[in-house]
Parts: sequence; structure tokens; C-alpha cells
Amino acid sequence: MAGETVITVVGNLTADPELRYTQNGLPVANFTIASTPRNFDRAANEWKDGDALFLRASVWREFAEHVAGSLTKGMRVIAQGRLRQRSYQDREGNQRTAIELEVDEIGPSLRYATAQVSRAAATGKSSAASAPAHEEWAPEPQAGDWTGRFGDDTPF
Repeated sequence: MAGETVITVVGNLTADPELRYTQNGLPVANFTIASTPRNFDRAANEWKDGDALFLRASVWREFAEHVAGSLTKGMRVIAQGRLRQRSYQDREGNQRTAIELEVDEIGPSLRYATAQVSRAAATGKSSAASAPAHEEWAPEPQAGDWTGRFGDDTPF
């Protein structure tokens, strides 16, 4: 939507995502992403960590269950979403403001790791778009695909 602040954060999960359910049975997963910038200090000839940003994040519905079942503490992730500001009163009655990331997309960073991705089981929304839980994310090559003409190499 217009006027929303969309950001991309790369960092590590500080704990396993916490999966909870609202009173209406709606799943929500909450977690914190720690992002620490690193800069090279030429004078000391070494890398130095900057101040860490700890950003609370949340995902809802089926997405929450996927995140809770896939991501764990310490994983490096790439998350994109919208910043949300909310105000609340703490236990002492003080007015507080929190800024959180409402995640639209998240996945593991493959810079220092590998991952195996598989489709989630269908929930009955659209049978045409659903796939079995064991099916791999990438479709099988079809006749006329570049794989048949170029072997294992990409055509570009």
C-alpha cells in the first residue's frame, strides 16, 4: 500500500520462532532478527562489528506455521516486510511505543549455508495450485526446456 515503509533485513534469529494461536485459532509466529553491520577498520586492519539492531517480527496464518516449522535459532535469514508502530501501556502504566516488522517474505540466507526447499501441504484453498508435501519446489524440466539443449549449463 502507498505510504507503508517496506524494508529488507538480513540477520540471525535470536531464538526459535514462537508459534501461538489467538483465541479465534489464528496462528501467529513471533521472533527477533539480530542484524549487525560489519565494517573494515583500515587503521586497525580488521573487521569490527557495529551496533546490533534487534527487530521483533511476526507472521500470521499458515505462513506462521511454515516459519515455525522451518527456521530455528541462529539461522541467517532474509526478511522483507512492513514496519508497524504500535503503542501500549506497560505493567507500570507507562506509555510505550514499539516498532515491529510484519513479514511478507522470509527465507534462509544461502551465503554461508545450503537449504532444501519443499512445498507445503495444500490446505484446500485451490486444488489446481496445490502440490503434495513431498514435491520439490522446482518443477521438472518440460520438453523444449533449455536443460535438454545445453546439458547442465545455463544458456546465459
